[in-house]
Amino acid sequence: MELPFAESYKIKMVEPLRMSTREEREQWIKEADYNLFQLKSDQVYIDCLTDSGTGAMSDRQWAAMMMGDESYAGSSSFFMLKDTITKITGFEYVIPTHQGRAAENVLFSHLVTAGAIVPGNSHFDTTKGHIESRKAFAVDCTVDEAKNTQLEVPFKGNVDPKKLEKVLAENADLVPFIIVTVTNNTAGGQPVSMQNLREVRAVADKYGKRVIFDSARFVENAYFIRTREEGYADKTIKEICKEMFSYADGMTMSSKKDGLVNMGGFIATRHEDWYEGAKRFCIPFEGFLTYGGMNGRDMAALAVGLDENTELPTIETRIKQVQYLAAKLDEYGIPYQRPVGGHAIFVDADRVLDQIPKEEFPAQTLAIELYIEAGVRGCEIGYILADRDPVTRENRFGGLDLLRLCIARRVYTNNHMDVIAAALKNVYDRRHEITRGVKITWETELMRHFTVKLERL
Repeated sequence: MELPFAESYKIKMVEPLRMSTREEREQWIKEADYNLFQLKSDQVYIDCLTDSGTGAMSDRQWAAMMMGDESYAGSSSFFMLKDTITKITGFEYVIPTHQGRAAENVLFSHLVTAGAIVPGNSHFDTTKGHIESRKAFAVDCTVDEAKNTQLEVPFKGNVDPKKLEKVLAENADLVPFIIVTVTNNTAGGQPVSMQNLREVRAVADKYGKRVIFDSARFVENAYFIRTREEGYADKTIKEICKEMFSYADGMTMSSKKDGLVNMGGFIATRHEDWYEGAKRFCIPFEGFLTYGGMNGRDMAALAVGLDENTELPTIETRIKQVQYLAAKLDEYGIPYQRPVGGHAIFVDADRVLDQIPKEEFPAQTLAIELYIEAGVRGCEIGYILADRDPVTRENRFGGLDLLRLCIARRVYTNNHMDVIAAALKNVYDRRHEITRGVKITWETELMRHFTVKLERL
């Protein structure tokens, strides 16, 4: 008999959870203006809001925390981190930051000016925010297959080379760089193939442009290349990562995802001019160059986390749990972005709540219903997150409207996955009873989803 798959770790410490009542949850979400970001953590039973900084660290990471060097300048923890990053990516120049959006802020402060056009596969919220706040334009060049959630295509996160070339042919002088998000979060956590990275590189070279990877989940991307792309089944995760980054000029990283730490990020590049330009903004925004926005303890833990997560057993365990949840949703007939990605399930809210008009935000409505049902907190990746067009100020309804259920790394068991699936099935079974959505009563100009106030209709 073939042995079943089991986690590549054992549990040393636990944190108690309290299940609330439906009446409590109805009151709490109302008080939070129907914005799940505004809930308190102790009002949540299973937290699928994000996988950013919510994971559990290993014993080796905790040991590294105790050895962290807190020297203001020249910290040995920084050099430990820098060496690890260089070994994995090939990038010589490294600047630590306190998280991914800080890395974007530092690097984009150097590279992005008003009127610039930045093409990519699908810009995530902070990336788009950092571009549009500088009066520049983020242009999505995602493959069309990503728009059909039920289509089984292995690399839905790919850049469409024809769309990319069109942007460059028409606006070459305005493009400071091309950005590729690996994996593509906005498109449903979908990976980018190695072949596509080569194609992007070829287009970039044709027009003399550089390429940045938004690399928060680059290890997950490498795993999918290994399992879905011909020629990589016998490659190690580290070997695949090294080849991926060979097609890029630099990267921003939210280390709170595939770095397996609770806080941290970095910029890495092979170009000294980018490094020198970013340095000018790192010191006033983040801190000195050998700690940036991090402390020595977290840098040491990050170095270990990057090394551990770029080994097959660690990343495979993480992705197998997401696949387990996906199989449950398949059993219940619940539509999500297929094939399942590495960090989350993206439920297709437009298909679940097809009677609710887009103006009433189906994905946010579904997120609210799931929370009320079982205390499961998800996140809308859809029409609210898309913000308004910076020129017309109209809502952007052109993309997908998804409920993202992020799975924290090494935190929940498969029993928790069963609860999430059952709760979602209960909502799905009564979906025709949900006839109205929500309306916005207050919002900010950029990245409104974090603080938006809503009212149920």
